[in-house]
Amino acid sequence: MCYPARIAQIHRNHCVIWSSRGEQRLDVGVFPDPGNLAVGDWLLMPAAGERPVRMLARQTKLARKESGHGTDEQLIAANVDTLFIVTSCNEDFNLARIERYLALASGAGVTPVIVLTKADLVDDVTPFMTAARQLHPEVAIECVDARDAAQLALLRPWCTTGKTVALVGSSGVGKSTLINNLAEARQATAAARAGDDKGRHTTTSRSLHPLKDGGMLVDTPGMREFQLAAGVQNIEDAFPEVSALFGHCKFNDCRHQSEAGCAIQAAIVSGTLDARRWQSYLTLRAEQRSTGPSPAARASSTRSTGPRPMPVRKGPRPPRQTDEDEQG
Repeated sequence: MCYPARIAQIHRNHCVIWSSRGEQRLDVGVFPDPGNLAVGDWLLMPAAGERPVRMLARQTKLARKESGHGTDEQLIAANVDTLFIVTSCNEDFNLARIERYLALASGAGVTPVIVLTKADLVDDVTPFMTAARQLHPEVAIECVDARDAAQLALLRPWCTTGKTVALVGSSGVGKSTLINNLAEARQATAAARAGDDKGRHTTTSRSLHPLKDGGMLVDTPGMREFQLAAGVQNIEDAFPEVSALFGHCKFNDCRHQSEAGCAIQAAIVSGTLDARRWQSYLTLRAEQRSTGPSPAARASSTRSTGPRPMPVRKGPRPPRQTDEDEQG
């Protein structure tokens, strides 16, 4: 007889798992590859003993490139249904950063939701809503005061039983406050620094939290730097207005630079395509190619699985914190 358990926390020498038997602590040495563990992973545990029978297949995986010049990935979370991309209505609001997170969600097959916080600190949230809406017309955007339970009701459709949400965003945007009001948990919070709206680091490791509405939530540390990990596919889904133009150039081998009949350049000149969006796509695409699989492997993967659209509007070393995570 076996029973399922889920990894709730990962530390240097042990991990914490949750199951119908309550909370247990496992030595990471019982796993053949401790570095491949992620918060949110499901394990099959034996009725007697503490060595997992096996890890269950992941439905989704969120990962980023590890710090430094290597191309290895650092796992963020596993088996996530929805990614709350949290940013505040102040100087932290950054379109390029949001685009990176949208590409992360697109590649993982996870539903993205842009959550604008600290709406109470600005006179008009419309400019922030409009700018975020232009990134993807079908991605849900919710603007909330994280301290207001009534406003947080807007996020409840993604927080119900059987669902797992992950929070990503910079320090100081209100992620811990969101957790304190959505989950059965109390997280340390800290105000943003005066003058630059830069947050102070309060979350130091990834952890799983039960939500009041029955789901689960993965909190993550704020990230100074976020680069796409190897294997992230289909970032085109995060740039629908760009991907819609592919195949419409006069020449099949168009490099989208100065060639005659280039649909991309024509759209930029006419104003139907934002030049900043095109440059952002090129940056992420180049990054993806530098860390991803070989062209042959990508072609093979595309032939076997085909493109996967972004889901939208659907109600041997242990892992470690890297120097990319914000320290304050």
